[in-house]
Amino acid sequence: MRPAASPVLSVVVPAYNAEGYLARALDTLVGWGPDVEVVVVDDGSTDGTAALAHTYVDRYPGEVRLLRKPNGGHGSAINTGLDHARGAYLKVVDADDWLDRDALARVLDTLRGFLADERPVDLLVSNFVYEKVGKRTKTAVRYRGALPTGQVVPWSGTRGFGKRQYLMMHALIYRTAVLREAGLRLPEHTFYVDSLYALVPLAHVSTLYYLDVDLYRYFIGRADQSVQEAVMLRRIDQQLRVNRLMLEHVSRVRVTDRRLRAYRLHYVEIICTVSSILLIRAGTPESLAERDRLWSELRRQDFWLYRKVRWTVLGHLSNLPGPAGRRVSVLAYRVAQRAIGFS
Repeated sequence: MRPAASPVLSVVVPAYNAEGYLARALDTLVGWGPDVEVVVVDDGSTDGTAALAHTYVDRYPGEVRLLRKPNGGHGSAINTGLDHARGAYLKVVDADDWLDRDALARVLDTLRGFLADERPVDLLVSNFVYEKVGKRTKTAVRYRGALPTGQVVPWSGTRGFGKRQYLMMHALIYRTAVLREAGLRLPEHTFYVDSLYALVPLAHVSTLYYLDVDLYRYFIGRADQSVQEAVMLRRIDQQLRVNRLMLEHVSRVRVTDRRLRAYRLHYVEIICTVSSILLIRAGTPESLAERDRLWSELRRQDFWLYRKVRWTVLGHLSNLPGPAGRRVSVLAYRVAQRAIGFS
């Protein structure tokens, strides 16, 4: 049971040079009283991020905290927030994203219910919405069909996840103790670590609850954003590092529940596909050799995992031979992007 004075939810906000948009995020996170603590982690910003965050610390004493640290990257900022979080549950909200306040009110009511009933629900899943620049129609990623709505279930109570329905960081609210029990430490100075955040703790998650609300607003479309394809191509080494760490984790940390096992394979299949298609898009002999190396390493290190990931529709798509095959791979990937969620 949590101490009476501790928050229900800690919201960690990693912020690097986020002066231009941090206020939009914070405005959706403040004003909830002692049940929500907002932990802004200024990751060595060189603009007015810290000064802006200080104005919220002053306006919302006891609700907003500011932690300042040398630049270590997104994962380092999340690690720091986790180290200092006091809430029973924890959510990460990137500084350029925001939450829907009506949905957050329902989330808080649900979490309070867990704590009042002393039910150790390990993971609350909610929906997220792509807020894409210049696009009026918003795409929401929901988990209907894969997860029963409004029920506490073990992994065995889940069903098959569709290609779009992988549990990105934006959908997740972990029990803070689960993250700590999992020993979660994300790599520093590395982009795309949110994939590890969404995978590594799952082996310690016994119970899930799906709340069908569109909580997280995922802002996408800035030219310098890490998920823009041109930026991902420049940082392909970091994408591959995360990809290999994910495969190593799945290989090393075995799980007995077949539904959880199937979901983890589903997730790494998608990430391997993204890495492979990016390497094909790069189009150099070195990048094509790197794609082949990724798959051959997996085959050598864990043949069972290789078979499970390679001999799937997406695995085949990632490995069509020859220039014509690579063109088909990229074309098919473009068509599939909306279904996969990388659009």
